Amino acid sequence: MTQRLPSARAAAAIASGRLSRRQWLQGLAAAGLLGGLAPRQLRAQAAPRFIAEPFRLGVASGYPTPDGISLWTRLAPMPLVENGGLSPDEWLPVSWQVAEDERFGRPVAEGQVRAVPELAHSVHVDVQGLRPDRGYYYRFLCGQAVSPVGRTRTAPAADAMPDALRLAFSSCQHYEQGYFSAYAELVRDDPRLMIFLGDYIYENSWGDELVRRHAGGEPYTLAQYRVRHAQYKTDPDLQRAHAAMPWLFTWDDHEVDNDPSSEQSEHLDPRFLLRRAAAYQAYYEHMPLPARMRPRLDGSMQVYGQVDFGALLSIFLLDDRQYRSAMACTDPAKGGGSTSLLAESCAELERPGRTMLGSAQEQWLLQALGQSGAHWNLLAQQTLLSPKDDRVGPGRELWTDGWDGYPASQRQLLEALGRPELANPVVIGGDVHANIVANLQLDPWSNSPVLAAEVCGTSISSQGWAQENYDAIRPENPQLLYARSDRRGYALLDMNRRQTQVTLRSPQTVKTPTAPVETLARFVVESGRRGIRGD
Repeated sequence: MTQRLPSARAAAAIASGRLSRRQWLQGLAAAGLLGGLAPRQLRAQAAPRFIAEPFRLGVASGYPTPDGISLWTRLAPMPLVENGGLSPDEWLPVSWQVAEDERFGRPVAEGQVRAVPELAHSVHVDVQGLRPDRGYYYRFLCGQAVSPVGRTRTAPAADAMPDALRLAFSSCQHYEQGYFSAYAELVRDDPRLMIFLGDYIYENSWGDELVRRHAGGEPYTLAQYRVRHAQYKTDPDLQRAHAAMPWLFTWDDHEVDNDPSSEQSEHLDPRFLLRRAAAYQAYYEHMPLPARMRPRLDGSMQVYGQVDFGALLSIFLLDDRQYRSAMACTDPAKGGGSTSLLAESCAELERPGRTMLGSAQEQWLLQALGQSGAHWNLLAQQTLLSPKDDRVGPGRELWTDGWDGYPASQRQLLEALGRPELANPVVIGGDVHANIVANLQLDPWSNSPVLAAEVCGTSISSQGWAQENYDAIRPENPQLLYARSDRRGYALLDMNRRQTQVTLRSPQTVKTPTAPVETLARFVVESGRRGIRGD
């Protein structure tokens, strides 16, 4: 198939970074992101035959509601080949079933959808009409092929108060730096929900003692991002974790590129918006996201929102990457991206209007927190919220990619979490490849009141900052109860009306496919008491 190129005017605009809406859409179409807008003859196979097992990427569910769940799979008999080994000119009929028994003797919901090439033959089904707080099994069928069976569960009714709820969360799974073996133990820990906080894939290759390699070079096009996602989905432990429970997601930077800010890349690439649109499209195609999250025509995609578990818990999922202002005092050698600097050396940090979340998301979040009547309020976002000093001795050093690089937004959010009418706020994060447990304060160095508890979890496999660096700065940061960067893994939250217990779990190594998993530490957040303490 011949690929259309942008017009000369559109190409010039792309090269300069100045795009009108019309030129933007022309560029998307040329990149293959708006295939549905161009004429295309699609052939349907009533009884398709595949050269290999088509459900090699597994199944997944996510975003539970009291009466429904979002289901996902993708047909890809050859996952690391462009188009997954399927024809780019045909759609395939895929049936889906949901049942209360694993043998599907009496499905409670079923239907058929089209797997189309514009979505990489992925399937998204928003199932409704299910019972609250109930376990279900699901599967997909196409021709003679039957998918693995997935297990999921709906959320409790809005006014229900569950006796207990176990959640898990983690982030940052670099395929090359380690095996995803932590998921095997996570499945045995049997949480009701998994929350993934960003860097589901990595676009780049780096790190020490690599145990496996990415297929192909760094992705820039939609076809390349599809292969990268597919390769990650071939990991058997990740597949089993997706099949065992529903997931929630937010993204960070490596789903696209290292350290972007809104529409600006680390190295000021004028083609960055086209690259981001391709990455967002592939992300949607490979996650159990509701259909409402499908990327928009301008290439953007809303992933922030609220998910409730009865009256016990409200989860506020944030996106601190897509809408943020450009980073302050950037490295001239790069043009954009993050750096470490002394706070007093960068007046731009406090420039009016700089934002981490963007005005629309900020307004939504402040209103949602103000209206929440949940017993626990869980803020699920990408990185460490607590102010931190990375310098030993006089002066405060900070990292501009995190919340410290956006001090006005940081203060606004901390003040919102500290409102007395907001019950039991807890913040979870990732990104820094370390387990960090903190009491959130506006100014940790002046003994200001504790506003909330924070647990920033370590990575699934991505290597961390040297432990001796954290050991050195701990005395400079009295708000940090725990800081450990030498281990990978996940965190469990066991929640009830009396308390939330935090358990930090870690494989002894991620450099082998299997390794014993240990509990590193436990902490407790007591209902009605701000902050967190050791258990």
